[in-house]
Amino acid sequence: MYSNKIEGPRRGRSFDSMNIGFEEKLLNNEINKSTFTKIEENSEKNAPQKGRATIIFSLKNEVGGLVKALKLFQENHVNLVHIESRKSKRRNSEFEIFVDCDSNHEQLNEIIQLLRKHVNVVDMEPPDNSCLQEEDMYNVPWFPKKISDLDKCANRVLMYGSELDADHPGFKDNVYRKRRKYFADLAMAYKHGDPIPRIEFTEEEVKTWGVVYRELNKLYPTHACREYLKNLPLLSKYCECREDNIPQLEDVSRFLRERTGFTIRPVAGYLSPRDFLAGLAFRVFHCTQYVRHSSDPLYTPEPDTCHELLGHVPLLAEPSFAQFSQEIGLASLGASDDSVQKLATCYFFTVEFGLCKQEGQLRAYGAGLLSSISELKHALSGNARIMPFDPKVTSKQECIITTFQDVYFVSDSFEEAKVKMREFAKTIKRPFTVRYNPYTQSVDVLKDTPSINSVVEELRHELDIVGDALSRLNKQLGV
Repeated sequence: MYSNKIEGPRRGRSFDSMNIGFEEKLLNNEINKSTFTKIEENSEKNAPQKGRATIIFSLKNEVGGLVKALKLFQENHVNLVHIESRKSKRRNSEFEIFVDCDSNHEQLNEIIQLLRKHVNVVDMEPPDNSCLQEEDMYNVPWFPKKISDLDKCANRVLMYGSELDADHPGFKDNVYRKRRKYFADLAMAYKHGDPIPRIEFTEEEVKTWGVVYRELNKLYPTHACREYLKNLPLLSKYCECREDNIPQLEDVSRFLRERTGFTIRPVAGYLSPRDFLAGLAFRVFHCTQYVRHSSDPLYTPEPDTCHELLGHVPLLAEPSFAQFSQEIGLASLGASDDSVQKLATCYFFTVEFGLCKQEGQLRAYGAGLLSSISELKHALSGNARIMPFDPKVTSKQECIITTFQDVYFVSDSFEEAKVKMREFAKTIKRPFTVRYNPYTQSVDVLKDTPSINSVVEELRHELDIVGDALSRLNKQLGV
């Protein structure tokens, strides 16, 4: 709980008992520009135990760097107890900031990961209530714990957004570039809980969408998997997905929420694998809202709304596929960079370019195939190289985004792929596992006996419900 009292962090004397010089005056000036909310002590019995932690960091050469750094403590609900400045022991031209705070290991780990973007962390001392298990968590990369935490990573766009490469079809089209900036600004301003802005698409955008929609629908009956064919008409029924109309993301998000619990979040462009997969863990799909350039409707160097709506959405409405996608996301939380890359590669060759067998025929379920006329034909032509999906093998395959894939991976069903991915996820080295809580839209970190016991109690309750249902069914059947 927050206190209504607002106060700045207190400042002590320098470590070296120096007189206040220019650096310390600068520190005071920057601190006075910002206020920090004092966090009251949480008296709940099950709250994480806190202790006094120390962080020492030096500022990078950027204006307002200290204010940015200290605001991170406020935003993450960490109470600053003491703050000082001192001459750097490494470089006389720099000064270091010493921060004393009330923190548990989880908060400390989170704040360190965020601080590294703005400062150079010199040293740190964990809370004095540390234990071996908490120390194991110390080097785990930051990851969102609740769905609103996605606000912290959804705007870290790596490619495109409002900026286009020189070889992009719309690079020289100033009108298109201005339109792209409009979409990027909408996505950047979006926060969890906001309604997704409704777009008035231009006549040219609708025409481009129409060409893609019409040509792909000619191939779907003979190339798409049965789950896709079952759900595509529902998108037309509930979201007005037609050749002459581009569905609104807010309508699509509402449709998916009712079908599988997935929701849509607008995004400006490419995210890192870690940030994108983190969204899937919360059943959130980061979705672009812009349309590809009209000069070549059947080609796009990046995901656009044609790819998202025609490629991904119909299968995100399928419960087994939705769970498969979420489990890849959950496996990525807190994993190493190498493990995240392997998971992202498996995602690429399944959710984006996956094939399955149905009635003895190859069918596509990957969104990259189902939104690309030429590659969809190629993958099922009989000339493409096909291999059985095996995460250990697939995770080492090179992902190609400029031409057709060298190889495609096939599964007998989503369930088979899901089982294989679960076993693969168990090989990822983490000092914990995670479980999604749909009631609070958060992830429970299972790393000790109390957290595991809590899950066991919930499972007992669920099994009791199942037992009661079976008992009533047996009575009806006279068993």
